[in-house]
Formats: sequence, C-alpha cells, structure tokens
Amino acid sequence: MITEETIQKLTAMKMFTMAKVLRELIETAPGNQLSFEEKIGMLVDREWTERDNRRLARRLKDAKLVVRASLEDVVCEPGRGIDKPTIRQLATCQWVRAKQNVITIGPTGIGKSFLGAALAEAACRQGLRALFVRVPRLVEELAVARVAGTYAATLTRLAKVDVLVLDDFLLTPINDSERRDLLEVFEDRYDRCSTVITSQLPTKSWHEALGDPTIADAICDRLVHNAHVLSLRGPSMRKKKGLGPSQPDTTT
Repeated sequence: MITEETIQKLTAMKMFTMAKVLRELIETAPGNQLSFEEKIGMLVDREWTERDNRRLARRLKDAKLVVRASLEDVVCEPGRGIDKPTIRQLATCQWVRAKQNVITIGPTGIGKSFLGAALAEAACRQGLRALFVRVPRLVEELAVARVAGTYAATLTRLAKVDVLVLDDFLLTPINDSERRDLLEVFEDRYDRCSTVITSQLPTKSWHEALGDPTIADAICDRLVHNAHVLSLRGPSMRKKKGLGPSQPDTTT
C-alpha cells in the first residue's frame, strides 16, 4: 500500500515524528478529516517541534548545568539586588548578541550559581551554546590539557561557546600559571562571545586577588567594562530553603 510505503520511507529518513503523525491522520475518523493544507501543516509542524526539542535537549546536556535553573524561578525580592525588569531583559539574550558579559557577586548561598545556570539555560533556549564550569575545575582542566598536548584545542573549544559561565571566580588563590590560563580564555572570548562570572568578591577586589598587576589589568579590562554587574544581597537562599517547603534550588 502506497501510504505504508510512505511511512516506511519517512522512518528510513529518520523523520519518525512525521511518520507517526501520518499514521494518526490515516486512522482519523472520516468525520474529523482535515483539509490537505492542514494535514501538511500538521506533519511539518510536529516534525519541526520534535527536532527543535531534541536540539534543545542536546544543548542543555552539553551545557553541563549543575542545577535545573530558569530565569522565571529567580527570586526577585525588595533589597535583593535584582528585579524583574532586569531578569526580563537578560532573558532576551540581547546581551549575548551584543557580546557583553554578566558578573554576579554576593555572599555564599545567595543564588549566584543558580542565576548563572539560569542564564545558560536561557541561552540554550535561544539556540545558543553554553557551558557551566567552576573556575577551580577549569584551571585544572587547562593544566592537564597542557601536559596532554591538547591545550590549544581546549582553548579553541572554550572560545566557541556562546555563553561560558565561570562559577566561583577567585574563590581560592590562583598561581601564575592559572592566571595566565584564565587570561588566554578571556582574550579568546573578548568581544566575540559572552562570559558569565559568579564570585564572592566584589569587582573592586579582583585586582588585588589576582596578584600580578599586569595580568590583573588585562583580565579585568576584558571582563568588567562591558559587563552587567549584579550585586546580590540579603539572607542565604540555602537557609531560606531549609526553613520552608520545597522551593527551586536557588543556592550558591
């Protein structure tokens, strides 16, 4: 039968959703038949939606988010340092298209990591590539890559990510090699891609924490001057979460 052959061909071309919808249309009761144009539209729309969902799932997996986060779940309370208009603006990802950065600072438990993950998630939903990584692990990865002879390839991979979220920036002291590695990452991304930084230290303390004045100048110049700086305040979200019923994980 011609219709069955068509379904088999769609399956062979990996158009599984379209094949499924076609079978559903065949089995539709005569009184509920759609027009030819409506049937074609349904076939294409369902296949498109399914493929788009699969692409999003891959982007989210590749982003390696530490927590399921969404900008809609970010707590915007008076005195917290972030409001709904700012969240709505960030959700458009216009800052990514403008090659701008986002810096989120505040004490531990305030929700910096959650916000960083939410920004990465929003980028993925806009069809952009994102990656979430803690800075201590990043510098370790770069050190291993240098020994393994894959240092250049690792830098190239990081440079191609549309939104790179670097969590726990300057959480611990860094040595000269790590400073230079971070500078390479920021240099490759400057004015080409967007970087999200979360840190317990205010930006005015970064220069001293980085140690080497020359490298500190170079790093801060590439990160701060074109960044949206969000200074989170208030009580720890971890403590707040522990006092009540289940809420979105907005910690760190």
